Formats: sequence, C-alpha cells, structure tokens
Amino acid sequence: MDIFPLLLRIVALLLVVAGIAGMVLPALPGILLVFAGLFIAAWADGFSYVGSGTIIVLGLLTILGYAFDFLAGALGARAFGAGRPAFLGAAAGTIAGLFFGLPGIIFGPFIGAFAAELSVRRTVGAAGLAGFGAWIGMVAGIAGKIAVAAVMIGIFAFRRFF
Repeated sequence: MDIFPLLLRIVALLLVVAGIAGMVLPALPGILLVFAGLFIAAWADGFSYVGSGTIIVLGLLTILGYAFDFLAGALGARAFGAGRPAFLGAAAGTIAGLFFGLPGIIFGPFIGAFAAELSVRRTVGAAGLAGFGAWIGMVAGIAGKIAVAAVMIGIFAFRRFF
C-alpha cells in the first residue's frame, strides 16, 4: 500500500478542520484552508472522483465566501456608522473572547468594537450603535463563510461518494 495518498488524506482532513475553526478565528483564513484541504483530498484520489470542473467551482465558492465576508462586514458597519476602529476592535474582541468560551465568542466582538469606537467617539450611544453594526457585520460574514464552506464540503462529498 502506498503511504503517500494516506498522508495526503490526513493533511487534507487537518486543513479542513483548521478551516472550519478558522470560520470564527480571525487569525486563520478559514475558507481558504477548507479549499486547500478539499483540493489535497482530490489530489489524493488522483482527481478521479473530483475533477477540474469541481475544483474550479470550489475555487469560485472560496472567492464568493471572501466577498460575502467583506461585504457583510462593510455593510453592517456602514449601516450603523462604524469606522475602522470598530473593525479592529471587533477582531481583537473576537480573539480575546475565545478565552471565555461561547459567551466570549458571542459578546467579545461587540465589546471590542464598542470600546474601540468609544475611544474615538464622545458619546456612548454613537459608539454603541457603531459597535453593534460592526458586530452584526462580523456575525453575518461568519455565517456566510460557514454556509459557503458547508456547500463546498457538500459538493465535494457528493462528487466523491455518489
């Protein structure tokens, strides 16, 4: 038995798992890692089940996931008047929130965005709205990336096993 395809499958699985974790961890390029894992999984089978057409579709979905994440974040923040500090604060709040479990993951981005906006705005109300907008945008972007990644994994599984 050739060990190289087995090693490729292990690397592919690790990349997909890291990519799924990267959907909520801003330090990891989640959807890109999922794509890389699926590509390597297809390579492990010699592209006999999942061919170039499917790989192209998965690549386009990867681009769509990044575009959706960017647009959701920008539109959510803009709708509530958030600026660049809110984005940076939301990202910092997400990272800090990881140490506090699920409540930290949910509320960390808002707290970070609120604190960052409060440092540049004079009123609590304006900072609260801006922080809420940045948080909504970030959550919508994460939801969009998770949905796109689920579709990518579903397409891959369908092509590979059916």
